[in-house]
Amino acid sequence: MISKEQFEVLFKAQYPKLCAYANTFLKDIQASEDVVHDVLIKLWEQKEQIDIDTSLEAYLFRAVRNKCLNVIRHTEVKENYKVHVDHTSSSQHVEEDLEASELDDKIQSAINQMPDKRKNIFLLSRFEGLKYSEIATQLNISVKTVENQMSSALKYLKTELSSFISIIIAFFSFFFE
Repeated sequence: MISKEQFEVLFKAQYPKLCAYANTFLKDIQASEDVVHDVLIKLWEQKEQIDIDTSLEAYLFRAVRNKCLNVIRHTEVKENYKVHVDHTSSSQHVEEDLEASELDDKIQSAINQMPDKRKNIFLLSRFEGLKYSEIATQLNISVKTVENQMSSALKYLKTELSSFISIIIAFFSFFFE
């Protein structure tokens, strides 16, 4: 068991040496001081359970070394994880951009394949934001004709874009959460 007096003497005498030793591993003064503090606090908290066979100084240097190696390993794991996340995220964005571009091309192609009257009604409704009654007035047709043409256009698009349904759902769920 370590007495309070032994700990105080040890702290004053060994603290600078332990920090310098930790800094040889970590190359970071603040991190080195943190490691030494952690080791000394753990030693104090467990002073009654710790049975030191060698000198107290040798025990402390070994504990600081082990703690530094753990910090280094933990830092490497965090950096590897960050690189993995960055790479995965970057790959995902490229893939999503390609899918969105492909979907946009497919939508444009499907719209362009519609009969002219249906395409015109669809574009006025979806891209110009006109109401069915406004489209009917502008094209000099009945509102029922506009409704029927829009229904046909949407069914056609649903069929043509069925392979992209998961992308479309993801797209709309992202914007309307």
